[in-house]
Amino acid sequence: MQALQDLEIFEIEVLELLNSIKVLDKLYFGGGTMLRLCHNLNRYSTDLDFWLNSLEDSKSIFLTIKNTIADNYKLIDAANKKFTLLFEIKTPSVNRSLKIEIRKEQIDFEWERKIAFSKYAHKQVMIKGLTLNQMMKNKIDALLSRKIIRDAFDIEFLIMRGVELPSDKNKLESTLQIINNFKEQEYKVTLGSILEEKDRKFYLENRFKFLKEELAKNINRLS
Repeated sequence: MQALQDLEIFEIEVLELLNSIKVLDKLYFGGGTMLRLCHNLNRYSTDLDFWLNSLEDSKSIFLTIKNTIADNYKLIDAANKKFTLLFEIKTPSVNRSLKIEIRKEQIDFEWERKIAFSKYAHKQVMIKGLTLNQMMKNKIDALLSRKIIRDAFDIEFLIMRGVELPSDKNKLESTLQIINNFKEQEYKVTLGSILEEKDRKFYLENRFKFLKEELAKNINRLS
């Protein structure tokens, strides 16, 4: 867990750096790391995921971030792709590298001002983050497309925070089917490696019992 805690401190440090060069206000923060740093999601997340403001010049943003990161950290990789800006960076104090993905998709979504913080860091950063309702939509779509167990974990977290599931019976049925197909190894290793011990034990014993009950209840309501 120490490596993940160190990486989380690094995440806050990078957010503060992006804020200092006036880039952060042009980005919308989403994904599991946003949920952890802004809403106390009880799992670690190892990437920074953003969406670019559609009015901004992606080439200029790419060069600004690339040059700033290269001046402050070890830049392992940087790519301006068709749909995303990608960076991978390293700092001597952290064993793991940090990936940054900035999506260029021109889509409408809900966002709000939030504060990113960590109990392991002494700094806070103001960001533009996706709303929890938007995150529910994103996480359902992500689970359906990539079938990764951490997305199911985040969906359950959002339900516990009072966020409603989408009123789409087909999506909910597909979501439930994916969750039912998760193997023990995915709970033990894939999910367990990013959870604190108490949560790891809980999910090994209970799996996604609450989430599956909520999905079934909503499917029945829509039938």
